[in-house]
Amino acid sequence: MSFLHAMVLGLLQGLTEFLPVSSSGHLVIAQHLLPGFDQPGVLFDVLLHGGTMAAVVVYFWRDCRNLATACFVQHDEAHQYRHLLRLLVIGSIPAAIVGLSFKEFFIGAFDNLLLVSSMLMVTGCLLYLSERFRKNGRDAGRLRVRDALIAGVAQAGAIMPGISRSGSTISALLFQGVSGETAARFSFLMALPAVLGAALLSLSDLQAVRSADIPVYAVGTCMAFVSGLASIHLLLGVVRRRRLYAFALYCWVVGGIFFAVSL
Repeated sequence: MSFLHAMVLGLLQGLTEFLPVSSSGHLVIAQHLLPGFDQPGVLFDVLLHGGTMAAVVVYFWRDCRNLATACFVQHDEAHQYRHLLRLLVIGSIPAAIVGLSFKEFFIGAFDNLLLVSSMLMVTGCLLYLSERFRKNGRDAGRLRVRDALIAGVAQAGAIMPGISRSGSTISALLFQGVSGETAARFSFLMALPAVLGAALLSLSDLQAVRSADIPVYAVGTCMAFVSGLASIHLLLGVVRRRRLYAFALYCWVVGGIFFAVSL
């Protein structure tokens, strides 16, 4: 893998991780198009996700800090964050179960361009329907266990490349009547344990990485971090303004094009 490949993929990962267009789907398509691209396992993809998750920690630093300390302090805000922490744990369980049970299947799916393009079109349908049937929004203080479980199931389904993690989880919460900004914030925070788990599962791929490739991987991860910060800010604005229709159309067009190409 060259530095150019790593920079392009890192930029693409950062921009598409939080915008509801499936970063994994775009990485699969880009890797098919880049000449001579090769990597051991899916470690590079996981590192790129790690870069974007670092962007979540930086952007939502106050939330992350309060979640980490909520169990050790006693005041009203800490109580709210303990409630949020419980919901994040509950929401992470479905993805952990599905990821561990079907790891090899999902890894194999990354090589199937026809499947990925089909799932991109499914993502477009989810975005369209969630915006079309969006209910009045509940804020973070009124999130329920049911909301977390449904979002968790959506996140588990998004392990399939082409299904947008942010798009599916935000859509699931919008269907439940959660406000757009709260849905996006919960979706971003819920991604942290999921990506950490994926990184741990990919540690076995480290032995196949040549020492000369480590700087290349680092460049891609840094690009994902920087562009991830920008895409978080952009998506929060999109959700507030109820503009998910545009991303639904984008997923249909891109998915349709590569579906036709892969036939």
